[in-house]
Amino acid sequence: MKCVLFVCTGNTCRSPMAEAILKNKKIEGVKVKSAGIYAINGCDASGQAKIVMDEKKVPHDHQSSLLTAADIDWATIILTMTASHKAAIAQNFPNSADKIYTLKEFAGEGVEMDVIDPFGGDVHIYRHTFLELDKLIDLAIVKIKQKDT
Repeated sequence: MKCVLFVCTGNTCRSPMAEAILKNKKIEGVKVKSAGIYAINGCDASGQAKIVMDEKKVPHDHQSSLLTAADIDWATIILTMTASHKAAIAQNFPNSADKIYTLKEFAGEGVEMDVIDPFGGDVHIYRHTFLELDKLIDLAIVKIKQKDT
């Protein structure tokens, strides 16, 4: 079983969309969660993120979650939205450094490139971020399936 953890800042925009996108692809043997390094537990996904997921017919039911040691231990692969998220997790959980990647790095789209943060933007920015995430996740799926556990 592969356990993929998406991580962003507040766990209300990018990582919940990434979680919903990958779950919706229904990959056998893959479990998915998301968390935020500065999240407040129990918040809903942003309104714009929900609008875009509804438009794309991607099921979602999200409550934000602060990243914990239990999440790190659960994950086979940790995919962050930015290089700074990756660095923060590696600093706080040094034994997990070998399973942390930015999503773009893991997908083969570059080492230090960040996924656009739509927070505070209009629905058009969220649509752009959703499309970026969907493309990156499609590229990452092959590696997720191959990744040693």
